[in-house]
Amino acid sequence: MTPTLVRHHTQAEPSASVDTGSRARDWAEIQERMLAPLYEAVYTRLEVGPATRMLSLGCGSGLALLIAAGRGAHVTGVDPDLERLSLARIRLLPGPEEESGPGPAEPQLLESVAPPAPGREPYNLITAFTPIGCSPDDGEELVRTLGAAVPSAGRHSTVVLTGWGPPERCATDAVLRVATRLAEGPGAARAAGGRGARRDDLENVAFRSGLRPDGSGRVACPFGYADVDSAVRGLLSTRLFDAAVRATDRSQVEKEVAEALHPHLRRDGTVWMPNVFRYLVCTT
Repeated sequence: MTPTLVRHHTQAEPSASVDTGSRARDWAEIQERMLAPLYEAVYTRLEVGPATRMLSLGCGSGLALLIAAGRGAHVTGVDPDLERLSLARIRLLPGPEEESGPGPAEPQLLESVAPPAPGREPYNLITAFTPIGCSPDDGEELVRTLGAAVPSAGRHSTVVLTGWGPPERCATDAVLRVATRLAEGPGAARAAGGRGARRDDLENVAFRSGLRPDGSGRVACPFGYADVDSAVRGLLSTRLFDAAVRATDRSQVEKEVAEALHPHLRRDGTVWMPNVFRYLVCTT
């Protein structure tokens, strides 16, 4: 079925010195696939399939939606980034030479959370696959997003929250500290380092959102890149370096990220960073 792109009035503000179109393509082509093991592990655990009516918060360019739809799920994605949503639409839209056969209801792509479309049942699964733990306020932002999303789900629905693992299990942690140091200074970088080790971050978000934790898991999601240039482009596409770009400039951020990647550069020129992510399964 053909997905629809619904535009609302709110729109993410582009960061200074950032080409949002190029960044969205880098996300879709380089970075988004790094979290595919997380998507697959969650879907397998929850037995996502034709009975699943999923709302994906921060759906990006649609890879998590595509995987869920491939299992037969009815999917709705939300992301304030119109460039990413446009790429998600391309991914989920059959080409002109293809015919849409019988299957799940058409995917919905929204810029902000909205109730299920007319004729659709309430969501029974909400996923928040953007990991928290990189900044002091990402948990706060997730609480606000869940406040808008949870009322659209039915009773006893499942909500999945995700976060970075402890720094000693996440090789990318040292690279991410470059963003904090450039944006706020060395003292701030030291204070922010190790936030991923706070095991109760996801539980705190769940409690504040009125959710009941009902199990958790950890998934290895190594970040692998063809070369340093691809790694820099992929990492900057995450939006985690936007404040650093505003505080300095993009070339400075690219230079320092490339330097931070040197310990993870292999002899064949590829970059490899093992990471572990944690997910928390909750019920409404």
